[in-house]
Amino acid sequence: MISSPYASRAAPTLTIIGAGPAGLMAAEVAAEAGATVTVYDRMPSVGRKFLLAGRGGLNLTHSEPLEAFVPRYGSAAAVLRPALDAFGPDALRAWSAALGQATFIGSSGRVFPASFKTSPLLRAWLRRLDQRGVTFKPRHRWTGWTTDGGLLFEGPDGAAVVAHADATLLALGGATWPQLGSDGAWVEPLRQAGVDVAPLRPANCGMTVDWSVMFRERFEGHPLKNVALTGAGQTVRGDAMVTRAGLEGGAVYALSAPLRDAIQAQGGTTLLVALRPDIDTPTLARRLGDRPSKQSFSTYLRKSLKLSPAAIGLVQEAHHVAAATGHTEPLADMSPERLAALVKAVPVRLTGTAPMARAISSAGGIRFDAIGPDYMLRMHPGVFAAGEMLDWEAPTGGYLLQANFATGAAAARGALAWLAAGGSRAP
Repeated sequence: MISSPYASRAAPTLTIIGAGPAGLMAAEVAAEAGATVTVYDRMPSVGRKFLLAGRGGLNLTHSEPLEAFVPRYGSAAAVLRPALDAFGPDALRAWSAALGQATFIGSSGRVFPASFKTSPLLRAWLRRLDQRGVTFKPRHRWTGWTTDGGLLFEGPDGAAVVAHADATLLALGGATWPQLGSDGAWVEPLRQAGVDVAPLRPANCGMTVDWSVMFRERFEGHPLKNVALTGAGQTVRGDAMVTRAGLEGGAVYALSAPLRDAIQAQGGTTLLVALRPDIDTPTLARRLGDRPSKQSFSTYLRKSLKLSPAAIGLVQEAHHVAAATGHTEPLADMSPERLAALVKAVPVRLTGTAPMARAISSAGGIRFDAIGPDYMLRMHPGVFAAGEMLDWEAPTGGYLLQANFATGAAAARGALAWLAAGGSRAP
């Protein structure tokens, strides 16, 4: 990837903290260039959250053109663009193929390994890193720096371990699925060191709803298929899932960032669920017609509009909430037009986000103002950062892993350039 500039002198040492995709990619780039690389991680084995990401099929990246791809990162798109230009979706697919894991494009444009699994790719990757001389130090939790700039760890037996290196690269992840390694414990040591860190918040997460006991007990685990969700000024098509605590699923995750921000600003927000988004309101009203006197309301909706039990339950739940405030007429008295309008926009009051530990990813982290274009911390020369611990977020669909790989490679290139230029630490 990068020719070694160290042939005439001792290879520099690079310590990487975090053995997820960003850290492992940084290790590969640096070792390929001739650096002596050691990777520390608090877990007993590497890539645990990476393995979880492949549980339903490893979505490595997305096939859409880069001009459409990059804006998926929202406010961080411009600052991430150089890293994505240097190591984008095509480069990632070529890298995977070089490891013996060919990829394919699914019907949605998402890119997967042909095996559809993480483990074959990770095994091949670790073999390559071993061949490059990368050393792994599992069961080491980073806790900060010593007074002389050494890296301080809590070792496998609980004793303090101090390590020194010519450069350090932090790739500690966000704060989701902490049992797999990324627990956000790095925030406090960095803040104490004067690094500006935006608060960590859940991203690509479920939403909480105060369901009635009857609705929750009957419909927990039921899907809402082919719906349109509208909230915080945006609309997304897809599926959702009723959970005991609220709503999850792809369509919910796609809206989670604006919904989260609206909840934080207002204490809650209303999500509108269109149960039959492909049919206009007048057509729905005609299909409803007049309800037969002996037909139950549920049967009426099921036969007229072909709604699922969970969808019918959602209509009844929304009406129950509105009736409690005296703001609606009985369902049985609604005209077909009023009922059709309700089916096109069922209001669901969101009270919060699902816990951080259950989110797919996290927002927040080291602000980009705190690092240079080479991913080095401005206040700490020789310390670089990459991956989800930086302040960016993206939807699911391959964008999360792609940015982790790309920023890991970019931070490693930054560290190599700094080392090659004879970089030295500030006093």
